[in-house]
Amino acid sequence: MRFPRNTKVFRGQLDAAPYAGVFFLLALFLLLNSSFVFIPGIEIHLPEAANLSGTANPTVAVAVDNSSRIYFENQVTDEETLRERLRNAVAAMPELTLVIQADENTKWAIVNRLMLVAREAGLKNALTATRPPALPAPRSPGTP
Repeated sequence: MRFPRNTKVFRGQLDAAPYAGVFFLLALFLLLNSSFVFIPGIEIHLPEAANLSGTANPTVAVAVDNSSRIYFENQVTDEETLRERLRNAVAAMPELTLVIQADENTKWAIVNRLMLVAREAGLKNALTATRPPALPAPRSPGTP
């Protein structure tokens, strides 16, 4: 038994309009999805510094945003609560180092006060967090 063949091989030019429409829809979906991504946390712009050493001791971090709000363990806190929580952390691990993640626009008095609170809580070491420079430092003409 023979079946009739209704299909014919297409030998003309392909239309580009459907492909362009699909491309623009994909581009639209990607743009909309990328702008709705929520990044949790607080926005802190750390100051730049190069070639700083860290610590081998366990660390505990305190963040300060540009509005001088203090954050410890992802919660806004005040100095008294911070002092008590740092005392508890030092009691559990005596060799802790405080890492202060202060925004570059934070006043130095706030950072200094945090270091004093840490010392009162029993922490012996405190470091300020920095980020590496975006571009390498320019070299002088005579150095390799």
